[in-house]
Amino acid sequence: MSNSADTTLVPSSPTTAATAKKKNLRRTAPDRSQRTRLIVQSLFILLNVFLGVQFYFFVRYFETASTGSHLSRPAGVDGWLPIAGLMNLRYLLATGRVPAIHPAAMVLFLIFVAISLVLKRAFCAWLCPVGTLSEYLWKAGRKLLGRNLVLPRWLDIPLRSIKYLLLTFFVVIIGGMSAAALEDFMLQPYGILADVKMLHFFLHMSATALVVIAVLALLSVLIKNFWCRYACPYGAVMSVASLFSPVKIRRDEQSCIACGKCAKACPQNLPVDRLLQIRSVECTACLECVASCSTQNALQFALPPRAAASREERWRGRILQPMTTVVILAAIFFGGVSLARLTHHWQTNISDRLYQQLIPHVDEQAHPGF
Repeated sequence: MSNSADTTLVPSSPTTAATAKKKNLRRTAPDRSQRTRLIVQSLFILLNVFLGVQFYFFVRYFETASTGSHLSRPAGVDGWLPIAGLMNLRYLLATGRVPAIHPAAMVLFLIFVAISLVLKRAFCAWLCPVGTLSEYLWKAGRKLLGRNLVLPRWLDIPLRSIKYLLLTFFVVIIGGMSAAALEDFMLQPYGILADVKMLHFFLHMSATALVVIAVLALLSVLIKNFWCRYACPYGAVMSVASLFSPVKIRRDEQSCIACGKCAKACPQNLPVDRLLQIRSVECTACLECVASCSTQNALQFALPPRAAASREERWRGRILQPMTTVVILAAIFFGGVSLARLTHHWQTNISDRLYQQLIPHVDEQAHPGF
C-alpha cells in the first residue's frame, strides 16, 4: 500500500510573512509524548519478561518431574501465539463457542485489533515488544552510522506487500478449515503444547534460526522498522484495522510554519508536512512527528476537527494528549482481559496430570500436517 495513495497532498504554508505572524503559536510546554511512550513500552516489556519467566518455571516443573506446588501457567503467554489466536477466532465465528485451548490468544488478538480500530497502529509503537526492539535497533544504527538507509519507492512498495501476502496465506489456510478440523488440531498434543514448543524454540534455537534472526536484526539496524514494515503479518492485521480509526495525525494549515521537521522525524518516511491528515496504514501513532513540531497545535493526534470558525473551537476537545492515549490503551487492554477472566475465557484448563504426560515429550510432537 502506498504511503499516501488515499490522502490528498496540499501545498505547504509559506515560510516568510506567515512564519512571523504565527510566532505567538509557538509551543510553550515541552512535548512529553516520547517519554510517556517509552514508559509504556518499558512496562509492557517487563510484563512480557515476567510472564516468560513464570512460564519457564511452570514448564521446568514438569520437565524435571518435580513434586509439590508449582507456579501456575500464565495465560498471557498466549499473546505470543498469533496463529492460535487466528484459529480460535475462526472457530468462534464458525461455532459461536470460545475454544478451550489457548483462549487468551484469541482474546489478546481481538484486544490488539480493537486498539488499532480506535488508535491507529498504536499497538505496534506503544505495546508490541518486537516493535519496541525494532525501533531501538534502527535508532542505534542511526547513532552508529549517522543515518538509516531509505529504500527507493520502486523497492519499498513491493516489499511492503510481503506482510499482506503472509497474512493472506494464513487467512486462506485457516479460513478453509472446518470447525471440527480446528478443534481436532487444538486438542492434539501439538496444539496443547504450542506454547511450550514456542518456549523451546527460543531456548534451543537452531543455527538456521539464529542466522535468520541475526540477519533481521542487522537489517533493522540499517533500515527503520524493517521487520514491522515489510514482514510482520500481525502488523498487516493492525494496518487493515487502522483504516477505520477516527483518530489520526492531523495538520492544521493555519498554525503550520512548514519547517518540515515532522516529515524528517517520521519513522515511516511519510510526507507529514504536506498532508492535512495521515490516512496511511503505515502510520503507527508513535507521535514522533508531533514531538518534533515546535508550533502549538499545528500537528496533533486528534479526532476530526469541528466545522467552526475559530481555530480554538475547531480543535477544542478533539486532541488526544499522550496521557489520554495511555488511558485509552489501558482501558481497552485491561478491560478486555478482565472481561475474559470474568467470563472464564482466559485460562487454558488442562490438568497437571496431562501436562505431566505431555511436556516431557514435547520435542516428539510433530505438526499434524507433517
